[in-house]
Amino acid sequence: MRAQVVRVGVGVLAGAATLAGAAGVPLHFLRWPLEPLVLAASGAPYLMGGAVIGAVGFAATKQWIATGVAVVVVGAGIATQAPLYFAEPGGDGHPIMAMQANLLFDGADPAALVDQVRTRDIAILTVNELTRPAVDDLARAGLDQLLPHRYLAPGQTASGTGIWSRFPLSDTVEYDGYVLNQISATATVPEVGPVSIYAFHPVPPVYDTGVWADELARLDEILRRSPTRPTIVGGDFNATYDHARFRAMTTGRFADAAAQAGAGHLVTYPTDKRIPPLVGIDHFLLADAHATTVETVDLPGADHRALVADVVLTPTR
Repeated sequence: MRAQVVRVGVGVLAGAATLAGAAGVPLHFLRWPLEPLVLAASGAPYLMGGAVIGAVGFAATKQWIATGVAVVVVGAGIATQAPLYFAEPGGDGHPIMAMQANLLFDGADPAALVDQVRTRDIAILTVNELTRPAVDDLARAGLDQLLPHRYLAPGQTASGTGIWSRFPLSDTVEYDGYVLNQISATATVPEVGPVSIYAFHPVPPVYDTGVWADELARLDEILRRSPTRPTIVGGDFNATYDHARFRAMTTGRFADAAAQAGAGHLVTYPTDKRIPPLVGIDHFLLADAHATTVETVDLPGADHRALVADVVLTPTR
């Protein structure tokens, strides 16, 4: 009798886990901006992982048809995530280091950020949640000596955005019609020529999923209209790889740097809780460029881990 109860219990657990996995797969492709679904898509890989538990549970109780179903779900889940783990071949070009950081207003330790810029030989830095006090703190910590060229749109709390560069900046633009500041500039890189730099920060879906979806779509349009030349886009996109609206931005000329490098799931948020970071919402997008490595970096005082990418720029013909 006890064995039967255990068998039933394992079967119920395996069934629930397989159903969770089966729910995660369509969430990966969903574009409907309904808040519960958008938020659930952030955790799609975790849901898909449930199918592994389902397959093991069904196999342990010798329910072979159910095991086969769970294995199919596992395969579908793996197919959605595999592109993040296989590096794409890149061509020759000019290497530079780029960094993306969300500063949590002026909470991030400026000395720690500047130390990362110095140690990792960062040439391009994009930042979000940049306040005016943070600009002053970073200057006192020595950022302007390392990256003397900058285009900043600081704000209160989350709205501010900035670009620091080792190279001269021109053609600066701040884009209207967004809740948070979205900016771009052109860096003149020796041996390469003009390189477009964008710093983006669409609103989080908890603000309003309709606005979130609209901002991602309009930022995508900005990139589609961008000049055909090497381009680096850094930002807190408030979207994961499992949001179809984010992946739409990684088509055509543009690619997700983490996928190019085969870096896998780079979780960046949140870092200010007792739990470890769960989702990757900070990204680099690249055009006419290729990332060879992308990794996360601890940023004390912030609620995100920063991203650092080794980017090879294709010289302008």
